[in-house]
Amino acid sequence: MKRLYLQTYGCQMNLYDSDRIARLMGQEGYVTTESPEEADLLLLNTCSVRDKAEQKVYSLLGRWRELKEKKPGLLIGVGGCVAQQEGAALFRRAPYLDLVFGTQNIHKLPRMVEEAAAFHERPVALAFYREPSYMEDASGEPIVHGAKAYVTIMQGCNKVCSFCIVPYVRGRELSRPSGAIIGEIEALAARGVKEIMLLGQNVNSYGKTAAGELSFPELLARIDAIDGIERIRFTTSHPEDLSPRLIEAYANLDKLCEHLHLPVQSGSDSVLERMRRGYTREEYLDRIRRLRARRPDVALSTDIIVGFPGETEEEFGHTLEILQEVEYDDIYAFGYSARPHTAASKMFADDVAGEIKRRRLDEVLRLQAGISRRKNEAWIGRIEEILVDGIAKLGRGQMTGRTRANRIVNFAGAAELFGAIAQVRITGAGANSLTGELIGAQ
Repeated sequence: MKRLYLQTYGCQMNLYDSDRIARLMGQEGYVTTESPEEADLLLLNTCSVRDKAEQKVYSLLGRWRELKEKKPGLLIGVGGCVAQQEGAALFRRAPYLDLVFGTQNIHKLPRMVEEAAAFHERPVALAFYREPSYMEDASGEPIVHGAKAYVTIMQGCNKVCSFCIVPYVRGRELSRPSGAIIGEIEALAARGVKEIMLLGQNVNSYGKTAAGELSFPELLARIDAIDGIERIRFTTSHPEDLSPRLIEAYANLDKLCEHLHLPVQSGSDSVLERMRRGYTREEYLDRIRRLRARRPDVALSTDIIVGFPGETEEEFGHTLEILQEVEYDDIYAFGYSARPHTAASKMFADDVAGEIKRRRLDEVLRLQAGISRRKNEAWIGRIEEILVDGIAKLGRGQMTGRTRANRIVNFAGAAELFGAIAQVRITGAGANSLTGELIGAQ
């Protein structure tokens, strides 16, 4: 029996890709293990969106080198965004590596492992494709995580924001055929899946580069009609593509959850222009107002970058203002870090000092914590529908799940509730989660 240890860094797309990797290698006789010391094959699926994530890759590879010194037959491979970014240069940084595969080459992995094991070659696969068949899963069995499942509908991005490495490591936009997507979701529903998360670097531009294909709102409507599916979510979105038809989908599709992640990145028009985001502050806010007019209970989350090159205190102040105006339910905030190949890394000096970035990030997080806590406290006393994800982090007889609006709720309950939809009365609130008491389950 051959054993595979698979480490994943990064986003939900990477988690989806890692599931696919595990299943493809399972067809080759590999069984996954939780212990790298037991493994015959170590694979690292990487993220390079931020410098910190990339540095974690090299730190882990250093620890894996020690394992290979003790077990010379051990194979080590790196995939994902860092692999796509660095390619064969990874062999110079980590000469004990055996193979490198890019973001669109997972389907080649079994053959690459065979070449490394049998012929002692060091294969590299970094091609980008203009035909979407590479996204299809040859193992045929849907990926299931309890009652939830991820489904990739497209990959790549055509926006080319100045700070973003995604077009360079994930390629240009390419949409899967809607028939394949619908078929996969129908199979998932037949296996008891209740919630679907649609994945892509810019999902709401789905179908735009595929002649005759469904639009994203049309795809949502088709999924909404599938028996057994009770919740639809998607990530991630670009504000330019929050179209009137997509806003109407939030008003008209019962299964589309009342939550949207819509990255604003900055509240300053001048910073947004340097970022090449393609919208102004007012255009972004107008889309939010129109969405809330059609779906008043929609929960909103966003991404914020502080310390973008040249960001002044006045420009940073505009970001604080937009947080106060929109009152997001949740945010993901980061200090700017220059990424290879991006326009910003070539056009601008990273001239905002580290201590200023840290101070601004702290201000953003403290402001948002107060907003989130206040908004969460407004839920106390409500009875909410929770899809139970599993055991809460603290354990102690606690289960955890999410509301349709994507709020985390912890409550006392049995492990058998995993995958069920529970009715929970909200009894307490913090900045990041809610607590409740179980009323019933189905």
